[in-house]
Amino acid sequence: MAEYNTIRAAAGARAAQIDEGLRAHMNKVYGTMSVGMLITALAAWAISGLATTTDPSAAVGQIGNGTLLTGLGAAIYTSPLRWVIMFAPLLMIFGFGAVMRRATAQAAQLFFFVFATLIGVSLSSIFIFYTSVSIVQTFLVTAIAFAGLSLWGYTTKKDISGWGSFLIMGVIGLLVAMIINIFLQSPAIMFAVSILGVLIFAGLTAYDTQNIKNEYLAHVAQGDQEWLDKSAVSGALNLYLDFLNMFQFLLMFLGNQE
Repeated sequence: MAEYNTIRAAAGARAAQIDEGLRAHMNKVYGTMSVGMLITALAAWAISGLATTTDPSAAVGQIGNGTLLTGLGAAIYTSPLRWVIMFAPLLMIFGFGAVMRRATAQAAQLFFFVFATLIGVSLSSIFIFYTSVSIVQTFLVTAIAFAGLSLWGYTTKKDISGWGSFLIMGVIGLLVAMIINIFLQSPAIMFAVSILGVLIFAGLTAYDTQNIKNEYLAHVAQGDQEWLDKSAVSGALNLYLDFLNMFQFLLMFLGNQE
């Protein structure tokens, strides 16, 4: 009996240690993601301020809604450089897997922060086309929804791993619809895309949170701290993308344009 109690106590202590490690791991994921979001917000705000002017004598061009552009703004929003800014983050996402395999955890984290900066540059135009109040309101709505969805994904006992393939198919469908609508310019299609986008990335928020938790539980016994540190960065990137996309799709129909 004494031996059984000893084994049970050891198992309980081990479970408590895993729970504590999981909480620390999730805090690192959310912390890294939050820093990335802050970098993106600051970069977008700073670039939008440097790219626009109210002085006609200092302007070298203007954008669709009549906003006057500085030389930097003209380069970012109207020159071929805009395509580089648009596609550079996408290329970095494709290269992230190689970084995770070959680089240290610190290098992977730096790569993520550089990515977040480039995203901020590419998103800076939202401060030109949308009012600051609507951007802040949409961000708060997104933050509340994200927190609830991520908490549910972390605490639910339901296995939602099967959602992954359907959600990825949904993302591909969204991309196809958005590309088609570049030519059609249909407000109805864009409205439908924005609603579906919110729903799909809401699902991905819960799915990715549970996946981060499950990956930690599956690998913690191996004691590979370097892998766990890299996994935290990878998880932060996934949740960052979920939050960012949900925010952008919500902004499409909640945001007030200038």
